[in-house]
Amino acid sequence: MVKDHKRSLTIAGHRTSLSLEPEFWHALQDAATTENRTIASIVGELDQSRGKRNLSSAIRVWLFKRGKKS
Repeated sequence: MVKDHKRSLTIAGHRTSLSLEPEFWHALQDAATTENRTIASIVGELDQSRGKRNLSSAIRVWLFKRGKKS
């Protein structure tokens, strides 16, 4: 079983750690490159709009929905 990879990001001026599977990190990097944005800016936006969902889940859902649009 593949382990989650944990990375630290600065979101809205605060450091936070985020755990995602490697496939999601790659998809998030691809999305950032395609949108000419940083991973931190995308994650910061998702953090603001995620409601009660945890941040890792919000990112996975966003990437899933993004993939379905393609």
